[in-house]
Amino acid sequence: MSANEGRLRWLLRRGMKELDVLMERYYAHRWPEAPADEKAAFLRLITLVEDPDIWAWAMGYEDPPPEYVGIIEQLRVYR
Repeated sequence: MSANEGRLRWLLRRGMKELDVLMERYYAHRWPEAPADEKAAFLRLITLVEDPDIWAWAMGYEDPPPEYVGIIEQLRVYR
């Protein structure tokens, strides 16, 4: 495992078990084939956004900001 991959795996560990599962599913199934812009959006999401916001957007309780719409749509596939 590279240092970058190790850091990314660490960032996937969130404060909510449900969000951990969602992030792990996305990482296992989508990340390897995701285009570069999607990967960049995912990295921004997990480093800049608080867990309650990610959860509310992924579950459809709130609409995500425009810059996160695409990555949230991808996360919803794995909920």
